[in-house]
Amino acid sequence: MEKKCKLCRAEGQKLFLKGSRCFSDKCSISRRQSTPGQHGGARKKSSEYGIQLRAKQKTKRYYGIQEKQFRHYYDLALKIKEGKTGENMLSLIERRLDNVVYRLGWAVSRTQAKQFTIHRSFCVNGHMVDISSYLVSTGDIITVSDKGKKREILKSIIAEHSTKNLPKWLEFSNPEHFEAKVSAVPRREDIDLEVSETLIVELYSK
Repeated sequence: MEKKCKLCRAEGQKLFLKGSRCFSDKCSISRRQSTPGQHGGARKKSSEYGIQLRAKQKTKRYYGIQEKQFRHYYDLALKIKEGKTGENMLSLIERRLDNVVYRLGWAVSRTQAKQFTIHRSFCVNGHMVDISSYLVSTGDIITVSDKGKKREILKSIIAEHSTKNLPKWLEFSNPEHFEAKVSAVPRREDIDLEVSETLIVELYSK
């Protein structure tokens, strides 16, 4: 069993960590929804702390980020005066370049999007960016590197996942030339993550 598939089973829902596999009959959570391990069929009743921790772990796994980074986004969200802390935190994470690449359909998973970014496959406003955690802003233009091989790889990915829904806060300004624009700040209703961010705030605020 794939390690990433076990993470989905542990959370009891698809986290879309394996790209196209998650949409196929091979998806493990579609075939076997019990948690991994010898006693996976029996879920214990969680405490308040356990429920809050589970919400945090699920969100970290969904985006593929570590605790230090995750806490950093929470601290940044605390400094934003408008809006709710939890929603602002998710909005910040959504603006990561690797997540934006995934949302655009230029990678089949966030892991692949991270790899593409590290290998200097994308530019933001004409400048090469190889930091997957780079935060895009409203009005930013994201383009694919002009290297032919990278464009051919992306063409095949986009052709396979052309039905992928594009979030309202992103738009293709020039699809044929792999050019996209951040048209707005992502809002909570634009984020398809089944988790209560309020639980995460409660956990960190203790």
